[in-house]
Amino acid sequence: MRRTRRMRRSTLLLALTFAVEWYVAPLPLGAGDQPKPSSKVLFEKVVEVPSKIKVLVRHVTFPAGYKSPEHTHKGPGPRYVLQGKVEVIEGGETGTFTAGEVFWESGIPMTAENVGDGEFKVVIVELLPVE
Repeated sequence: MRRTRRMRRSTLLLALTFAVEWYVAPLPLGAGDQPKPSSKVLFEKVVEVPSKIKVLVRHVTFPAGYKSPEHTHKGPGPRYVLQGKVEVIEGGETGTFTAGEVFWESGIPMTAENVGDGEFKVVIVELLPVE
């Protein structure tokens, strides 16, 4: 009797497994079968730093028409534009950057002005001294 129950259970489990596989969409691809992610270098710069640095990453939004006063940052770093258009004046040079572009701020006096139609959004990475 026990053997018969076990066989019934095994048969039932096997039938359920086939039914589930037949009715349910295929499972996600295995790691080896998945498409590969793409990668593109957006910015590259050789930077000399002391042995220890603090890396600060911020998301900043400038409202339409905003222009920063002249200012400096404690440390240099790349800026990745997520949305909008910005005009940066740093060291007497002017650059205009839009979504998907990366620019470098050196830490010298500069201004940034949102010259696009809507908000300007940027990810700021700063390489700072450890205090």
